[in-house]
Amino acid sequence: MDDNKKPKKPLIYYYITTLLIVMLLNAFFFPSMRSLHTEEVDYGKFITMLDKKEVKDVEVQSNEIVFTSSNPKDSKIYITGKMDDPDLVNRLEKAGVTFSKSIPKESSPIVNFLLTWIGPILVFALLGQMFSRMLAKRMGGPGAMQFGKSNAKIYVEAQTGKTFKDVAGQDEAKEALTEIVDFLNNPEKYKEIGAKMPKGALLVGPPGTGKTLLAKAVAGEANVPFFSISGSEFVEMFVGMGAARVRDLFKQAQEKAPCIVFIDEIDTIGKKRDNGSGMGGNDEREQTLNQLLTEMDGFDGGLGVVILAATNRPESLDKALLRPGRFDRRIPVEMPDLAGRESILKVHAANVRTENDIDYNVIARATSGASGAELANIVNEAAIAAVKDKRDLVSQRDLEEAVEVVIAGYQRKGAVISNKEKKIIAYHEIGHALVAAIQTNSDPVHKITIIPRTSGALGYTMQVSESESVLMSKEDAFNKITTYTGGRAAEEIIFNIVTSGASNDIEQATKIARAMVTRFGMSEKFGMVALETVNNPYLGGDASLTCSSETASKVDEEVLNIIKEAHIKASNILKDNIDKLHELSHYLLEKETITGEEFMKILNNEDLNEK
Repeated sequence: MDDNKKPKKPLIYYYITTLLIVMLLNAFFFPSMRSLHTEEVDYGKFITMLDKKEVKDVEVQSNEIVFTSSNPKDSKIYITGKMDDPDLVNRLEKAGVTFSKSIPKESSPIVNFLLTWIGPILVFALLGQMFSRMLAKRMGGPGAMQFGKSNAKIYVEAQTGKTFKDVAGQDEAKEALTEIVDFLNNPEKYKEIGAKMPKGALLVGPPGTGKTLLAKAVAGEANVPFFSISGSEFVEMFVGMGAARVRDLFKQAQEKAPCIVFIDEIDTIGKKRDNGSGMGGNDEREQTLNQLLTEMDGFDGGLGVVILAATNRPESLDKALLRPGRFDRRIPVEMPDLAGRESILKVHAANVRTENDIDYNVIARATSGASGAELANIVNEAAIAAVKDKRDLVSQRDLEEAVEVVIAGYQRKGAVISNKEKKIIAYHEIGHALVAAIQTNSDPVHKITIIPRTSGALGYTMQVSESESVLMSKEDAFNKITTYTGGRAAEEIIFNIVTSGASNDIEQATKIARAMVTRFGMSEKFGMVALETVNNPYLGGDASLTCSSETASKVDEEVLNIIKEAHIKASNILKDNIDKLHELSHYLLEKETITGEEFMKILNNEDLNEK
């Protein structure tokens, strides 16, 4: 870090410099503005100077005559009263005086002072204000030029409007935060026993799981002021400004104690510090982080100031930020489970007019892996669909359609697909469904459609698990891969072709097969050896191999063998049930969308009209 780097000067220095420049210009480069003055003379002197040809310019006005001397050293403007002189014009012509040109008169001293001194200063001040506003706009709003001032939004005394009743599906996180609420409400019982409340709690989890909502609910439950600020708001173009804002934030917090300070996306300023080999580009961020560490060490935990922070990249945070005495607690805010999703749906549906027979458990089972924000979006999409359909209540069908909208996008009703391609798509989707239904330990088929979606899917098969499992066996993983290869297998068996429709199936099958080999230890060749690490698990979980190139080549071979074996299994299942493949495909081609119940009735040779 460059310690000799000079801080930026405030704009007041530039204003003072500009004022001095204007004063010097007036003093040395425009002296004539000061020397101009007038002198009143009698008409006789004017005639005398005219006869001696000492007059240069004359302006004849209604009641006076204004003239200047032809002497270069005389810069005065002379004024005399106008007399009834019939020979005046002849005298002027005889003296060779120019009297058609208008001669400017000196303005009043006050006007001259305003124009000469005050005018330029106002112009430069106006330009400075315009520059400041443009700079503030580029830096993120009108508050950006308030150097050293915190931009934290303050919600005083539970005006966040949120309590733990508004948070569903995060029972463990709420339980961990309840102690903080109790400490803010009843600090004396902790002081009596000598217990100290954690200074900070770090909320960690994927996007959309409700980290910010939990922080607001804590403030609402404790009925204390709530400071909310994003980590990016500390980052400034001027070195030292972020640190000043941290100081100001903690100063305000201690003045309003007890209170809660919430820093969202703290990884923006809390990233691990480098070894100093950079070119100084991270000086501002590191100074801000150092100031945050100092402030968290410096304030008294007994005041009742609790620091909450949220991030979805905990692995990137500096170790000094996570040590005891700063962020003492790490509270996971994970994706909700089946019961959690059902509770979240009910919370969001409480503000929507719905029919009485809504089965939220079905929707929860169909949305495995969805976050709270996505579930809220599903409820909103269902309400929008009901309004479009000119109905007053949201139905079960609206919610199920909303799930498909969020997962696969809206229906492409105007898409034109030839009969041949539609037939291929139908066999492809039935291939998935038939393989899934014949296999043991596979999720039941819930819906099959060949209506194109805006996500690019030409059709899809939806499977909904009866219950949610937290473990996946080797057989389960292999069955998933086999189901993914069922669509391509159907195309090969019926049409003897391969199409691009299986691109997403191939991607998902390869991802599972690679995880079986490199992370789950489900390969006989490699056994229980970790060959891959997952980076940013809360942001997609990109994986990178941690093995030699020779081992990586063997991993690729093992993955290929697993997928080939699954493909062969899928082909055998379809060949053994070729009649059902034809029957179900023709039925799907006719209906375009069929339910899992219809699918199973045809598969089991049951009457479709039976209830």
